[in-house]
Amino acid sequence: MLKVIAVKIEDIYIPTARRNELDQSKVDEIVERMLNGDEEKPIKVRKGKGRLVLIQGVHRLEASRAVGESEIGAYIIQAPKF
Repeated sequence: MLKVIAVKIEDIYIPTARRNELDQSKVDEIVERMLNGDEEKPIKVRKGKGRLVLIQGVHRLEASRAVGESEIGAYIIQAPKF
């Protein structure tokens, strides 16, 4: 079972592919839900080269940043080995 870990937002690297998926209207919707007290599910990150790399949750990450959060709940996923 995966455990949710509080991660500093500034420590998360967003790959270009994830950054290109960003839709401001989705971020705004999540911000609105957060301001109404709704909890968002954790994002997914993996460890990579001394940093955490975002796998899933770019809109939740940016919404948390927009409301001034310094940490976000995340699952740390094992990167697949080929």
